[in-house]
Amino acid sequence: MAPVRTPRHAMAALVLVAVTACGAPAQVEGGSTSTGGDVAIQQAVPALHTLDFGGQYRFDDGVAVSVSAPKPFKPSNSAYPRSDRAVAFEIIIRNDGDQPYRLSGLSVSATVGDVASKQVVDSTQGYSGIVDAGKDVQPGRDVRVNLAFTAPPEPAEMRLTLRPTATSPVIAVYCGPA
Repeated sequence: MAPVRTPRHAMAALVLVAVTACGAPAQVEGGSTSTGGDVAIQQAVPALHTLDFGGQYRFDDGVAVSVSAPKPFKPSNSAYPRSDRAVAFEIIIRNDGDQPYRLSGLSVSATVGDVASKQVVDSTQGYSGIVDAGKDVQPGRDVRVNLAFTAPPEPAEMRLTLRPTATSPVIAVYCGPA
């Protein structure tokens, strides 16, 4: 593979690694190249840590994230966006660090194959997004978030990608059938 030259190319390379390596740990490491300038970009690219649904990942800052197995459901008529099928996840964020964790820093996205899955808001079934995003999770405490995403009619491989902050050096990727 050719060296990564721009941040956009770096992110594309990360997505490619996640798509092709679902179920296997993937990490991006910095190294020397003939152009020299690429090392800084490679070192700035976050590492991917791949887990199965139901697993937990602990980030270096003490924030631990657990993602349940997906729970399929039929969204109500008031759900947005409209979808015939969706899957829900319970995400537990535990702060074992020594500083409060700002929940608004959490980024969660989903893909089925290489197609982005939209987050479903279905308040009648308890899927309202991250409602306490402006709150801090104090050290030693945890918070539970229920999120739902559109899904194809038949179960397929899904990836849920979590990043606790925009500058986190690691992205946790949860994989499995949904």
